[in-house]
Amino acid sequence: MNILIFSLILLAGAYVAGLLGSLTGLGGGVVVIPLLTLVFHVDIRYAIGAALLASIANSSGAASAYIKEGITNVRLGMFLEIATTLGAVGGALIAVFTPTNTIAILFGVVLIFSALMTVRKKQEHTLQEGSRLSYVLKLNSSYPTPQGEVPYKLRNIGGGFSIMLLAGVLSGLLGIGSGALKVLAMDGAMKIPFKVSTTTSNFMIGVTAAASAVVYLQRGYIDPGIAFPVVLGVLGGAFTGARLLTIMNPKTLRYIFCVAISFVALEMIYNGLHHQF
Repeated sequence: MNILIFSLILLAGAYVAGLLGSLTGLGGGVVVIPLLTLVFHVDIRYAIGAALLASIANSSGAASAYIKEGITNVRLGMFLEIATTLGAVGGALIAVFTPTNTIAILFGVVLIFSALMTVRKKQEHTLQEGSRLSYVLKLNSSYPTPQGEVPYKLRNIGGGFSIMLLAGVLSGLLGIGSGALKVLAMDGAMKIPFKVSTTTSNFMIGVTAAASAVVYLQRGYIDPGIAFPVVLGVLGGAFTGARLLTIMNPKTLRYIFCVAISFVALEMIYNGLHHQF
């Protein structure tokens, strides 16, 4: 296979990855990395490097739109990025010295968790009283709805911060945005409305990925020949997905994608256990 055919196939695959990632909220990395490792037999560290760059581009494009709409809690995102950035750098450093088979097994486990998170029942939280720390750090805010601004309060700031640290480690180690863990921290632990938690998570993913990408770049694990078509494809797919999301019911797609990504996860775990990477 020559470089042109490889790039075109990779571009098409990354486009589908970005499309599915946008429609399900998991991000393109969860599809790009299995595509590169299982189909093209690319070393998983190079696949992670390309996925991190795609996450930066994807997050930057989507985050600007959500901030403009006033949904994203930028102050909260900047506070939690302290944890995710520290964790991401640590995770990237760990990844350099971790056997690729171990990374593949961990990736499969996180994929299964992420898939289950996409189909769990979403709940909107409207706490009347937040924790003392939420007032001290001025993290309480509001978000726009057709009926007007809806205020919300935060609680369990320390617990959410701790989960974000773990999310950062997994992001740096596995090359995915760890959006499922970020949403779990904000939606489950801190009781933030789901729409705010998902958009704030998207805002944070790019910063977390950028911190990890520096380590991969220094170690030579970012190959332009792989990263360039992946970034273009994921971006194109993400923009298409954002348009389709307004005219289709994503619930059925989430269930189908959950099953498909679980099979991919089991394949990653199986190959990792049998030292196929």
